[in-house]
Amino acid sequence: MKEIRWHGRGGQGGFTASRLLGIAAGMFEGKHALAFPSFGPERRGAPVLAFTKIDDKKILDRSEVVACDYVVVMDETLINEALCKGVKDEVVFIINSTNPAKHELLKNYRVVAIDATGIALDVLKKPITNTAMYGALVAASGLVSLESAQNSIRQEMKPALIDRNVEIVNRAFEECQKAIANPKSL
Repeated sequence: MKEIRWHGRGGQGGFTASRLLGIAAGMFEGKHALAFPSFGPERRGAPVLAFTKIDDKKILDRSEVVACDYVVVMDETLINEALCKGVKDEVVFIINSTNPAKHELLKNYRVVAIDATGIALDVLKKPITNTAMYGALVAASGLVSLESAQNSIRQEMKPALIDRNVEIVNRAFEECQKAIANPKSL
């Protein structure tokens, strides 16, 4: 089973991204998936967590992710020591940052960074980073195909939002592939 933990802030769409990944895996890849949020007071800007579990067989464990394969950080201000707890040895951190080297805490981990905020502002004119980070995760993990990610957006989002969010996923996917090919050391 592959387990993903999404760190974001209320209003950034972390649970939506988690759900989109689950839809891509379950509806378009023939896998089993669970996606669920975990948050306290629901208010814009408050830290929120979401989780996705993906497996080839039925998922019976519906508990919170305790040892994740991927950690997606939608807002780099959330990077702290607690972020590094509950991760597998080969974890990959996918962070929204233009300067990943400043995060000394992550120097012993594999880190892939993209400017998700920049992509979102360019396309949406709003700093909603969920689909950009979703596209980056798809590129970094290979858990689902880019086509399945695009299809999940077409399946789940309102028609007025589909084209722009597909564009964001595509751009983030490409930016992440470039970041993987030319890593910046921490």
